[in-house]
Amino acid sequence: MSTTPALDQPAVKTSEPLIELTGVEKTFRTGNVEYQALRGIDLSVDAGEMVAVVGPSGSGKSTIMNMITGIDRPTAGTVVVGAKRIDELGEEALARWRGENVGVVFQFFQLLPTLTALENAMLPMDFARLGSIGDRARRAQHNLELVGLGEVGDKLPSELSGGEQQRVAIARALATEPELIIGDEPTGNLDTTTAGEMFELFRTLNSEGRTVMYVTHDLDLAGRADRVVTIRDGVVES
Repeated sequence: MSTTPALDQPAVKTSEPLIELTGVEKTFRTGNVEYQALRGIDLSVDAGEMVAVVGPSGSGKSTIMNMITGIDRPTAGTVVVGAKRIDELGEEALARWRGENVGVVFQFFQLLPTLTALENAMLPMDFARLGSIGDRARRAQHNLELVGLGEVGDKLPSELSGGEQQRVAIARALATEPELIIGDEPTGNLDTTTAGEMFELFRTLNSEGRTVMYVTHDLDLAGRADRVVTIRDGVVES
């Protein structure tokens, strides 16, 4: 069995909710046109939960995820993740916080095409300058093995199937041992069988203590989560 190289200690969990959105609004402006994507969202997620977020296209699902990851900022309201008000952080501090605390898996993988699978899996550690280059490579290799791709480290994304690329993306999301894994339609570009395999990877990560939130249009995959949050017209319905 592989031993994970020690780069950093996992974040200490508290009894408080890991994620707390209070009165969150988000308005997008294009010229004189405004669109209110979120209309006062209150949402709490405990550490260790596995939560699926569902709703019609344009309902605000991805915008909520962007609030939680700090990719976007609220127009009003507060966003607390791990007892930190991330909506108050400056851009540099926010980028550093995101790199250390959140792993994000996107629908279209977003692997760098000129880097190998191993190099892609190392990227968050490179940006955060965690450990030595050798430590980073060993951890990245461990994470590739964790997602069942221990033999493809030297391959480019173009040499991998869609499912394999998404597994590399998950290995990359695990690079800094984040407490929170966010998936924005992570199975939306995969066939049903491969999507089910991706879900099982998320379930394994959740069973190891990580909090997992994912957006999905697949109601079957949503129903396998501990809790389903439904978003419609920028508000939480359930």
